[in-house]
Amino acid sequence: MNPYVLTILLSSLGLGTTLTFTSSHWLLAWMGLEVNTLAILPLMAQHHHPRAVEATTKYFLTQATAAAMILFASTTNAWLIGEWDINNLSHPLATTVAIAALALKIGLAPVHFWMPEVLQGLDLLTGLILSTWQKLAPFALIMQLAPAIDPVLLTMLGLTSTLVGGWGGLNQTQLRKILAYSSIAHMGWMIVILQYAPQLTLLALGTYIFMTSAAFLTLKLSSTTKIGTLTMAWSKSPIMVATTALVLLSLGGLPPLTGFMPKWLILQELAKQGLPLTATVMALAALLSLYFYLRLCYAMTLTMYPNTISSITPWRTRSTQLTLPLALTTTIALGLLPITPGILLMAS
Repeated sequence: MNPYVLTILLSSLGLGTTLTFTSSHWLLAWMGLEVNTLAILPLMAQHHHPRAVEATTKYFLTQATAAAMILFASTTNAWLIGEWDINNLSHPLATTVAIAALALKIGLAPVHFWMPEVLQGLDLLTGLILSTWQKLAPFALIMQLAPAIDPVLLTMLGLTSTLVGGWGGLNQTQLRKILAYSSIAHMGWMIVILQYAPQLTLLALGTYIFMTSAAFLTLKLSSTTKIGTLTMAWSKSPIMVATTALVLLSLGGLPPLTGFMPKWLILQELAKQGLPLTATVMALAALLSLYFYLRLCYAMTLTMYPNTISSITPWRTRSTQLTLPLALTTTIALGLLPITPGILLMAS
């Protein structure tokens, strides 16, 4: 892609998200979401592969539907109450339609079906943008809407997403689909705690972005998209395989890695709020996700590809990818647990 065009598209991505972040009027927020969607479509379709075009079409249709629903919710609220302000969305019909639209935007269950299919058709870097940056603008709106939404609805959305994200990834062999279900499960963790401790939602979102970035960048560096290909990675780059296994375990939420921190604090907060049953279901759903991360770790570290000749290192070209972002995200994804008290102090 032409570097000037790429610069314009990436700038538009940043502009759309910033516009939604800074808006207090529904029309401005909707405009930011639209700019965001239209900027990523050419990035998704740039390879002109049938799968990429199919994924782009699916993404466009779902995002356009969600944007239309947001417009419908905000105009309904303006008609019934006379308010366009985001914080004054108070009519039950408008709030329900708005949260359904935003759930569709970020891929929460039960409106998650587009997410694995779209991610599967994209290259890894565009998939990384879709899994991280594209979640920020809708999430900002969800956080502003949270006080007006029925707590039971938010809890049900969160629980459904963690369970679907766990179950859905169990039988997958495609790494992008596994990461899509991982994203759905993590979104569930963020939504379930949103009404009780929004600062924990932000913490979970931050750690999720770093862990997912580390996972995607590693797969990009090793040009891996299937579990079968992972088994060849150890002979090419043993150190990267070791850190990747740890990043995947961090995504699963195992101590003493960074991914354990948000899960631990969210379960603690749910218990404090008198919701032991919700906390138990969330913890059990995390076990489902942990299983498919362990599958990936097993494939990478404990199995050998049948055709691998272990006597000599296979010839390969040197990668042109920058490894500094990968090193930074991996370090953050593995080592933040000891500073949990400091992060809590800053959050409070």
